[in-house]
Amino acid sequence: MQFTAQQISSMLNGTVEGDAMATVDKLAKIEDATAGSLSFLANPKYEQYLYTTGASVVIINKDYVLTGAVTATLIRVDNAYSAFSVLLEQYNTIKLNKTGTEDPHFIHPTATIGNNVYIGAFAYIGPNAKVGDNSKIYPNTYIADNVAIGNNVTLFSGVKIYFDCVIGDNVIVHSGAVIGSDGFGFAPADDGSYKKISQIGNVIVENDVEIGANTTIDRATMGSTVIHRGVKIDNLVQLAHNVEVGADTVIAGQAGISGSTKIGEKVVIAGQAGIAGHLTIANGTMLSAQTGVNSSITDEGKKWGGTPYTTYRDYLKNYVKIHRLSELEKRISELEKLITELHTK
Repeated sequence: MQFTAQQISSMLNGTVEGDAMATVDKLAKIEDATAGSLSFLANPKYEQYLYTTGASVVIINKDYVLTGAVTATLIRVDNAYSAFSVLLEQYNTIKLNKTGTEDPHFIHPTATIGNNVYIGAFAYIGPNAKVGDNSKIYPNTYIADNVAIGNNVTLFSGVKIYFDCVIGDNVIVHSGAVIGSDGFGFAPADDGSYKKISQIGNVIVENDVEIGANTTIDRATMGSTVIHRGVKIDNLVQLAHNVEVGADTVIAGQAGISGSTKIGEKVVIAGQAGIAGHLTIANGTMLSAQTGVNSSITDEGKKWGGTPYTTYRDYLKNYVKIHRLSELEKRISELEKLITELHTK
């Protein structure tokens, strides 16, 4: 779609300098932009590109003072970064504005489908499943028996949601994610083998959650694995059975949380962090990358790092010392040699 500088300015409550009828049909970084592109300048480090960019339209702050000639049409706004983020959101909405039903697909006669729902090709919606209004079910998505999907939900291609799981409103689940697969439950037998323990619970994902690609969330053995409101989960995250994640927590890629652990609200879990099972993590906790947590954290709002975990301050100190081990070993060897010499005199 094409937009004029004037149309964009009206959306952003800005003012136009230059050709108000200049048209754009794509977004681009200011240093890479070509004709027909819309870009923005918010970071002073990129000022030089304002005077060389090929963009047709550039959004800048109202108080920005030009120091040279600019070929692009300018749109001045209160905050260029915020204004561009608004446009990104609108652009994304347009790109993802799928409607209607594609064939072939399967919807069980007992399933309930809301209004204005998009269903892509090869999607499967099982018995007694419910899909709310304005939701989007992309191709090759599997929704099993008795699954409840809320309003304004987006399930991208290849998402799998097992039976009895519940997905709230305004949830986004990216491609390849699996919600409700069996928890890792096995009982050791007398002969050394393992007997599977049936996992009869479900997963509940509350409103406004986003789940990254190829993330897996296991169903509870009994009861529910619960992802509370506003949680944001990156790609390739593993959440085990009966885990509970508090509201507005963020979890970065390749992190793993073992069974029955309860994560508080507004917790930040960085990439590749691992948390053992049956623990409690206090509200506001921050775990740096690759932190290994083997006991409960009860102090709220603290930052931790290392394996096994320690305070972030101590972790940084220890990290420096680890990188001096070879030097310290050499010094110890020299001291031992000196002591030996002193004893032989």
